Amino acid sequence: MKSEEKDMAKIVTMGEIMLRLSTPGNEKFIQADEFDINYGGSEANVAVSLANYGYDTEFVTAIPDNPIGDCAVAAMRKYNVGTKFISRSGDRLGIYYLEPGSSVRPSNIVYDRAGSSIACATADLFDFDAIFADADWFHFTGITPALSDSAAKLTEEALKAAKAHGLTVSVDLNFRKKLWSQEKAREVMTNLMQYVDICIGNEEDAEKVLGFKPGNTDVTSGELELAGYVYMNIFGQMADRFGFRYIASSLRESHSASNNGWSACIMDGKTKEFYHSRKYTIAPIVDRVGGGDAFTSGLICGLLDGKEMKDALEFGTAAAALKHTIPGDVNLMTRAEVEKLAGGDSSGRVQR
Repeated sequence: MKSEEKDMAKIVTMGEIMLRLSTPGNEKFIQADEFDINYGGSEANVAVSLANYGYDTEFVTAIPDNPIGDCAVAAMRKYNVGTKFISRSGDRLGIYYLEPGSSVRPSNIVYDRAGSSIACATADLFDFDAIFADADWFHFTGITPALSDSAAKLTEEALKAAKAHGLTVSVDLNFRKKLWSQEKAREVMTNLMQYVDICIGNEEDAEKVLGFKPGNTDVTSGELELAGYVYMNIFGQMADRFGFRYIASSLRESHSASNNGWSACIMDGKTKEFYHSRKYTIAPIVDRVGGGDAFTSGLICGLLDGKEMKDALEFGTAAAALKHTIPGDVNLMTRAEVEKLAGGDSSGRVQR
């Protein structure tokens, strides 16, 4: 981290914020006569969580200069996220439609984001020297460069500026097969890893984005092979190739759309120390969207707090487990509530 004299670090995230339209009450699209409205997106979700934990956060994006763009900005300001570097440009805000799953029926997402403001944005719209001047940490995901070739170039320019200003850089690999091919993802993301200090993803991300397959892991069967993540397989190889400080992965066991096992693991890229967190059984799931973002923001918070690696991981894992109980994209649990669960209190008793 660049600055040691500030009480709290400043984190910058950059990506797309979208209008989410979801069917109410687990209805299928064809049944719905109305949609519930939320605003979210991976990097925006991380910024909200970190602001909720007390950190100074700034969200960088491009949105149209119209009332819907105003609503997206208001959604961020509502949670004390900085928005002064948002570019008002382009013609539209991206939309995604969510059909929440239940039991053996999976959730379904339909994107309507082609040609969105951030997908068309270029680096000249942003003053990265001003954006990163007093910042300590920059977070991005593999979703943003997947949006378009110009968004990929924008991401790399932001990364170059962040490293020039001495920031710690984290990435959530976040492979989205509906946005780009595995081959394109590997080409673009492998190049961007040279700027990354902390790499976060799940087993699919590691394989599809960077080409590392963790043993015989099969998330559709609900089974995980932890040995596949340890040194001489995935994490150690990733650390040796890219020089990551830490590599972390969420571990989701998908028993059904309503019942998941949730844990995470982390490795110190230098010492190869490996740690697997406590596992949570989450059932019934209220809303799984944003679970990975809650994990990422919790891990970042723990590391910025100065926690030991394993304690930072436990905080992130607990934060993600709690997010599954909250409707919408963002995790709104307080630091104290996360610490309570991470400390072992999962009773769910009424607080009076």
